Amino acid sequence: MYKIIGVDGKEYGPVSTEQLRQWLREGRVNTHTQVLSEGAADWQPLSALPEFAAELSPPAAAPRPGTVPAGQAKTSGMAITSLVLGILGLLSCGLTALVGLVLGIIALVKIKKSEGQMGGEGLAIAGIVVSGLFLLMLPIGAAMLLPALAKARERAQSINCANNAKQLALAVKMYSADNNERLPAAASWCDAIQTYLGSPRPYQCAADSELRCAFAFNRKLDGVKEGDIDPQTVLFFESATGWNAAGGPELFKAHKHSRSRIVVGFVDGSVQQLPPQKLEGLRWEP
Repeated sequence: MYKIIGVDGKEYGPVSTEQLRQWLREGRVNTHTQVLSEGAADWQPLSALPEFAAELSPPAAAPRPGTVPAGQAKTSGMAITSLVLGILGLLSCGLTALVGLVLGIIALVKIKKSEGQMGGEGLAIAGIVVSGLFLLMLPIGAAMLLPALAKARERAQSINCANNAKQLALAVKMYSADNNERLPAAASWCDAIQTYLGSPRPYQCAADSELRCAFAFNRKLDGVKEGDIDPQTVLFFESATGWNAAGGPELFKAHKHSRSRIVVGFVDGSVQQLPPQKLEGLRWEP
């Protein structure tokens, strides 16, 4: 049995436990209501009595429909895949990053719509950011790479052209050895050295692959005896004038190609790759 002090300051009771619980449900008493239990010496608040703890505890909030208790949401596999593909963009030149960006956006939308049933929002955002960064870097990387590729291609063409020129120089020397040490006639030099070449490939130069012959002979050396020529005299040089072409420095101006250097062969059999500004200073007279 219990006695209580009401809100009006008056003492009521004694009342039974059930009656007090009823008043508690009706709101006539609350946790601060002063109560004197039968046999007790002191008044105390209702909240201090353990037999009323169940009634005084706040009801557990019911989860919203479609929500999952914290810690139980399933991480989105699509979000994880997005991040992985974004990171792999470093190895795939950004190709996987494009897929990672799309999956990350889709995963983020699905996570937000799941109302807590699906987790991994941070992973999805990370996947979008990483993938996006790699995609932004693609044009920058391409802009940096293309000049290097062009230079490498030019160098490969020059090396190929120089190697072919060395074979032509050797063929001219072989012709000279078989023809009383005289160089071939300028008007037919390509025809004259054909038998000393294993194939028509040495006449070619990658920059002028459509030409049957991408070199011209120094007309000043027409039939001249090799021993009477300064070894550093130009023997032949790159030119777009075709088969059996012969001439001098004027043919350099007619030669158009994408490389910054022109291959020049000399009487001593050496071959050099020279920039255009050095061509005017070459020796043309025997």
